[in-house]
Amino acid sequence: MNILFVLTSHDKLGNTGKKTGFWVEEFATPYYTLLDKGATITIATPKGGAAPIDPSSDAPDAATASTDRYNNDEATKSLIANTKVLADMNADDFDAVFYPGGHGPLWDLTNDKVSVALIEKFDRQEKPIAFVCHAPAVLRDVKNADGTALVKGKKVTGFSNKEEAAVGLTEIVPLLLEDMLIENGAFYSNGDDWAPYSVQDGNLITGQNPASSELVAEKLLVSLK
Repeated sequence: MNILFVLTSHDKLGNTGKKTGFWVEEFATPYYTLLDKGATITIATPKGGAAPIDPSSDAPDAATASTDRYNNDEATKSLIANTKVLADMNADDFDAVFYPGGHGPLWDLTNDKVSVALIEKFDRQEKPIAFVCHAPAVLRDVKNADGTALVKGKKVTGFSNKEEAAVGLTEIVPLLLEDMLIENGAFYSNGDDWAPYSVQDGNLITGQNPASSELVAEKLLVSLK
């Protein structure tokens, strides 16, 4: 199993003066779930090099067994500090692609033509494409072969408007994920705030929030089998 993980290169939380990036839990849990099952994982970002971690996701109240494992895993931390350049990645070399969330992707991967083309190629090849929390935002401009939105008519989830309001960033983020998915014709649904919730429609797998990352990884594993 060769799996591509795509992380953000963006570290500025709008005009707040605060930092953002990827959410550690949403990387670590799927990463170790897949790695422990024998997957070979490549990590890429739009700019290559160090992928920024959202400081909030590294706080004690966000800690999980997976984040603790990551914090003690020098080899994986080195991979995060030296990611590959996304433009150098080819879907032909991988069995699936996974996008962890965090607020960072809302600013860079949502608008990244390389990312869009890559997801479209994975989808045309009928390989699993998986996204958690804010990461489904990167599907905004992804199209089917007929030019319609990839998410149109598909069951999806992602970080809810209620959850965005709860973290106080509704007016800061460049788009509200829930609204965008619905506007693009998706059948959006969500579970309780902060509770695990994941949806699969064909090869498209989405999870609502950090707590959903393990469910997404498990669905991805089943799909790869």
